[in-house]
Amino acid sequence: MFAGSGPQALITLISHLFFIALTWYALQGFQIERAMKPNRVAQARLLMIFLTIAIGSSVSNFFLDYLFWSQQLPNVFSP
Repeated sequence: MFAGSGPQALITLISHLFFIALTWYALQGFQIERAMKPNRVAQARLLMIFLTIAIGSSVSNFFLDYLFWSQQLPNVFSP
């Protein structure tokens, strides 16, 4: 994907952290505590963290795959 594994690892790490932070920001609009049983605030926060990591890393993987595939397109059309 990139010249070496070091830059690729750095891009992947930054992408995952960015999309996890963006997902956390987006999920702040939901009040998951209302869907949970009363007095289960800690469990609701843990669920929010797990949802954030799952959604953010999935979106990041999609973004990185799309980036990799777009870089491979010239190989399809070259003779």
